[in-house]
Amino acid sequence: MRLPIIISATLLLSVGLNLPVMSQSTVEIAQNLKANNLDLRRLNFNRRLWDEQKISNYRYTFSNGCFCIAEARGPVIIEVRNGKTTITSVATGQPVENPEFFEKYNTIPKLFNVIQDAINRQAYSLNIDYSPRFGYPTQINIDYNSQIADEEIYLTIENFQEIQ
Repeated sequence: MRLPIIISATLLLSVGLNLPVMSQSTVEIAQNLKANNLDLRRLNFNRRLWDEQKISNYRYTFSNGCFCIAEARGPVIIEVRNGKTTITSVATGQPVENPEFFEKYNTIPKLFNVIQDAINRQAYSLNIDYSPRFGYPTQINIDYNSQIADEEIYLTIENFQEIQ
C-alpha cells in the first residue's frame, strides 16, 4: 500500500523540480507590458510617418554590431531603387559578396519588421531611435533575453538620402 504512495510522491516531486523558475516578478512583467505598449505605439506612429513620405528611392549606410563575422557587420550602403536593392561595402566600394547577410535589413520596411518582431517576442530590452522627420529607425538595440549572451543586435542606420 505504501509503495504506490511513495512512487506517486516521487513522481510529483520530480515534476515539481523540473518546472522552470520564474525569471521575472509580476511587477517586472507589468512594466514590460507597459513598455511593449509604448514601443508598439512609437513603432506604429513612425511607420505611418514613413509611409506618408511615399519615398521609394533611397539609400542609407547600415552597420550591424552583432557578434558575427566581420563581413556581416558592414558598414554597407544599402540603396533601394524601384523596389530593387543593391548593397555596397563602404570599405571597398564594391558590391558585397554575401548580400544574404543583410536580407532582413535591406529596406526601411524590413527594419520596421525587425522592431515589430522584437515587440511580438517581448524582448527583454528594446531601445529604438527614429528620424523625427521621416520616421525610419536610426538605431535599433534589442536584447531578446537577459540570460543569454551574444544574442543581442545593435543596428545603426545613418546618412539617409532620398534619391531620384
